[in-house]
Amino acid sequence: MKIRSALGSGVGRALAAALATVAVVTGVAAVPKAVREGEQAASGELPLGPGTLTETRSTRQLAEGLTHIAIERGEVSADDFWTVTVGVGTTEAEVAELEGRVRAAGHEPRRDATAGPDPAGPADRPLGWLVRVGRYADRAAADQVRSALVGQGLTAAVQHTSEDGNPTTGPWSLDVLMIDPALFRGRLRSELASGIVPGRETTSSVARRTGALAAVNGGFFVITGDRTTPGNWTAGTEGDPAGVSVVGGDLVSEAVNGRPALILPDESGRRAAVRRTRTSVTVRTADGITREVTGLNRQAGLIVNCGGVGTLTPFSHPAHDFTCGNDNELIAVTPKFGTRAPEGTGHQVTLDADGVVTAVRTSRGGSVPAQGSLLQGTGTEAAWLRAHAPVGARLMTRGMVVKTDTDTRVALSSDSSVVGGGPLLLHDGAVALDPVRDGWSPEDVQGSDRALLYNNWYLQRAPRTAAGVTADGRIVLVTADGRRPGHSAGLTVEETAAVLRSLGAVEAVNLDGGGSTAMVVDGELAGIPSDRAGERADGDVLLVLPPAAS
Repeated sequence: MKIRSALGSGVGRALAAALATVAVVTGVAAVPKAVREGEQAASGELPLGPGTLTETRSTRQLAEGLTHIAIERGEVSADDFWTVTVGVGTTEAEVAELEGRVRAAGHEPRRDATAGPDPAGPADRPLGWLVRVGRYADRAAADQVRSALVGQGLTAAVQHTSEDGNPTTGPWSLDVLMIDPALFRGRLRSELASGIVPGRETTSSVARRTGALAAVNGGFFVITGDRTTPGNWTAGTEGDPAGVSVVGGDLVSEAVNGRPALILPDESGRRAAVRRTRTSVTVRTADGITREVTGLNRQAGLIVNCGGVGTLTPFSHPAHDFTCGNDNELIAVTPKFGTRAPEGTGHQVTLDADGVVTAVRTSRGGSVPAQGSLLQGTGTEAAWLRAHAPVGARLMTRGMVVKTDTDTRVALSSDSSVVGGGPLLLHDGAVALDPVRDGWSPEDVQGSDRALLYNNWYLQRAPRTAAGVTADGRIVLVTADGRRPGHSAGLTVEETAAVLRSLGAVEAVNLDGGGSTAMVVDGELAGIPSDRAGERADGDVLLVLPPAAS
């Protein structure tokens, strides 16, 4: 059984892996008419740095209606340098305390104001002040100072000031995929890394095994599975999507309610949209009793990025990279989780493909039926299962994705995809940033370094991945390299919105970034990963595939 929409498909669907022979054309002058039309909105220079900066673009046609544009802009600024950041303080007392610790370690601190205010205000005051040590021409010198500070018991990170979010000349290195569904005869779809929820896989590996023409990393996910309690981190099953995910028409993961997502009604890419979403999943007994399902394909009691349903603690609104708790959960586990279910205390029932209870268990775990599902309960929901789901009972589980702005259901078919993200970048052609609504508020949890997360993640520059839709229905996928001074400074969230708008998007969503950012074009990585270890294994991938084999 799967969690079905009204138009849902059956469990499982063979993955198409047919390869296509692609003619590659380099240079704008050689681009055919179909490609030129697809780039009309992308012809202006990027709104990054002074208008006098040099910008170069290289264009390749991967298939009719599918174009890759590599953009290089700007140059290293003589005003930027390496430094060591010890922390951020939002009050005079916090800053003074950090400065005192730096002096006690034998170094002289410096205060640098953050590049923007607290989103809750006041607007004329910075969020806080970065407490830093030194100005260095090379990273090696900064690394030495960092090691010394860490040896004195301080937390310290090496940063380049081009990444601070203040004015700079770059440089920037971006890659853009322009997909015109009116011309492109291939397919767009999301794909879970390793094909199931648990586990991670690089975007390059997923692209290779599916025969993709191109691919970008997808939404947020649990990056490690070693944390098993709620808190200011991600916890749960490694690879688990941290937000809404629909793969092949199957609702795989519930939404962080109110956050945006890229919606692909079918694999053609037509009618693609970016919308704020919520999910609604229920189970109904044969005698008409309905119960809310609080989660899909995850460990009970661990709600990454919060924003779910039920009695969440410490709050129910979205909070990025924070794991909320819930002692009373009803979780549906489908074959998309793999063959082994999450384990723990509680109560569990096994349903066949018709929703009939075939087995009960006084704890959570064991096998997931290939043609059925599990319902796992904790706390009050375990008691509800014991009372309403004996062997032989029939339970109908239904799930849907809802656009929150219109409160209308997203019609899902067997080849629909939904990729969750955040924050919302553009809506109706205008910048639509709302960090508090989307879960980046520095005030979520006092004393939990949320101010540092907001500065590092939102205000500062970093590698970014984003998806947008133009007014005429073309899909724009963008990756920006970052954390590579001299190659690419990365983008702030505000710069990411501006870039998508300059490329013609009227609706856009930020996807997972940082070390997760990756674009694959014609079998090769298009950029340089920011992680020193190389390309990061991600939780899901957005694929651009050739036509299905006939």
